[in-house]
Amino acid sequence: MKETSTGIDFLIDNQRVLTYQTAKEPVPQGVKEAFSKSGFIHPITSPSGQVLSRIQPTDHYHHYGIWGPWTRATTSGREVDFWNLGDEKGRVDFAKVLSKKVAGGAAELNVRQNHLDLKAPENEKLAIEEDLRIKVKPADKGRYMVDYTTTIETKIPGGILLDDYRYGGGIGFRATELWGDDNSTILTSEGKTRKDADGSNAKWIIVKGKTADASGQSGILFLSHNTNKSHPEPLRVWPLGQYKGEGNVFIEFCPIRHESWEIQPNQRYSLKYRMIVFDGELSAEEAEAYWKAFVK
Repeated sequence: MKETSTGIDFLIDNQRVLTYQTAKEPVPQGVKEAFSKSGFIHPITSPSGQVLSRIQPTDHYHHYGIWGPWTRATTSGREVDFWNLGDEKGRVDFAKVLSKKVAGGAAELNVRQNHLDLKAPENEKLAIEEDLRIKVKPADKGRYMVDYTTTIETKIPGGILLDDYRYGGGIGFRATELWGDDNSTILTSEGKTRKDADGSNAKWIIVKGKTADASGQSGILFLSHNTNKSHPEPLRVWPLGQYKGEGNVFIEFCPIRHESWEIQPNQRYSLKYRMIVFDGELSAEEAEAYWKAFVK
């Protein structure tokens, strides 16, 4: 790992594979300052260096690479939205590094992220503390894996209800602007594609598309752990045709898609995900084997 003024880089063989951003990303000129944010993964690159993520797309300035704020949360009888930054009801930002370690050929970062209730009656209030663990190590066939474990806790008396909604929580991924309807695909553990994956449940999802890698394509396999809330986990997948079919690849494991989640005060709740980042092909059979290895 290498720390910079804006984030923490993970390197394999001296090549940066991903960055966790600790500094707030400036917004483009003319865009509301509220969209500036820290606490996300971008870029994430394929083993050959192809950038696979995207931040601040003009259609959704609040999209930040790989990240997972909750969209509709009820606390003290009020709704707080940590996802839609432009509404200025809530937000999630990097707070501090809890630990860093490099051992056994793996690098692990633990950080605290604060979910802030910006419209609390008295004043801005800490609603949820999140401990995020990011662990990176090489995998087989020149690929690498990223463990992404999020643990949340609230100290608010009465707790928080994470309301059922089609976006929010889990792990979200906004892909490179180079991917669209014509040059990218998704496949879920249940055999669903972009035509029918939205709202379905899955153990894993492969997202891949055209890149400048010698093989012609790169991608990420996302795995949901079988201890996660609502596993096999519900998905939010943007359908074909969105935004004229260009730069429109977004997927999310969304545990509260179909049912609310009650977060009791002073209890810790965890969600575990793993990503396998690859160039070339990754088959459904390989994806299933990776998932079995993840949950055993």
